[in-house]
Amino acid sequence: MLKLNRWKATTALVLTASMNATAIAPLVAPMLAPAPAMAQSTGFRDVSDSYWAADFIQQLVQRGVIAGFPDGTFRPDAPVTRAQYSAMLRKAFNKGKIRDKVSFVDVPSTYWAMSAIDEAYEMGFLSGYPGRIFQPEQNIPREQVLVSLANGLNYTTTRTVNETLSYYNDFSSISSYARSPIAAATEKNMVVNYPILKTLNPVRNATRAEVAAFLYQALVSQNSASAIASNYIVSLSPIVTDFRIPAGTSIPVTYERDKIVLMQEETVQVELVVATNITTSDGTLLIPKGSKVLGELRPATGGTQFVSKEIVFANGTRKAFNATSQVITQTETVRQGSSLVNLLKNAAIGSAAAAAISGVTGDRTITASEVLIGTGAGLLASLVQRLIGAGSVDVLVVEPNTDLNLTLRSDFVVSPQ
Repeated sequence: MLKLNRWKATTALVLTASMNATAIAPLVAPMLAPAPAMAQSTGFRDVSDSYWAADFIQQLVQRGVIAGFPDGTFRPDAPVTRAQYSAMLRKAFNKGKIRDKVSFVDVPSTYWAMSAIDEAYEMGFLSGYPGRIFQPEQNIPREQVLVSLANGLNYTTTRTVNETLSYYNDFSSISSYARSPIAAATEKNMVVNYPILKTLNPVRNATRAEVAAFLYQALVSQNSASAIASNYIVSLSPIVTDFRIPAGTSIPVTYERDKIVLMQEETVQVELVVATNITTSDGTLLIPKGSKVLGELRPATGGTQFVSKEIVFANGTRKAFNATSQVITQTETVRQGSSLVNLLKNAAIGSAAAAAISGVTGDRTITASEVLIGTGAGLLASLVQRLIGAGSVDVLVVEPNTDLNLTLRSDFVVSPQ
């Protein structure tokens, strides 16, 4: 079975056969995406340009959402308090009030972040605890950041919550109150997991770098920021509608006879059969074994070449199919008195070759079932004239098992079978 495995870096697929290694990409429903943001230096001595969250941090610094410390550091691994996070929300989003503020008993009027906390509450991003408690100095967990963003932006799920959350290998650790909002945040590509994409770590305290990544992705989801290329942004697999098998991919085929014998100048119709199932690595069938490739052997420089026209799947569906074989140049000379046993054993013979062989050898035993249709009357007439008195003729000999493996000459778009 010829299998096509998914490339880890993309939704692309990779051909894993001994013939070649050609990328295959699934076609998905069109999605609009903003242009990627350009990477720049953060300017912080503890955030290198190669740091996983450097681009998120840099973009938010430029927007004035976050800042570093006087000593030139950012402290990306430091936790974030609920008060600090409120201040970031206030700067990141210009959102109207959806409710009146509450006087939290643990946030006095002189507290440095009181107005930010009030606005985060009024915009719907954050809430307090029973008894009008806010706990401003409490470090905020990752799941609470994602819940606040999903709730504040009014995001809901389009899939079932369980289906979406099953992406994470630690989904059972997600608090019950956080399940639906985190599913919504996931669908909006707001979740960023480093270093393991499928590990959410929902109850662990969020770091400054992680909060920066979450906030930036929330802005992207609102079309308020350009997308950043990162391997750590969770993106649920889009629905695949078709697969694109690219030009250059090898398609193994078989033929019902051991040989095809023809004249170099003749064109004959040939039906090849796909030799093995071509599937994705997860078993999705793209081209079934036994599918028929219809085409013709036609003259090529120094020999003959198979050129396909269409493929016929087992269910009868036909699609245009642009593939060719190598140019075959192997010849054999037939002379008067030659034994034709080895040459014609289990062979299909072009009508021009059949006429030429009969004309040279006088052998009239070639049966109609062995002759391939395709040669026109004009070519046969010219052959007859050319071979009058000839003592030999050169014929091309095609051995399908070795000569007729096909190579796609243009991308082939196919639905799963």
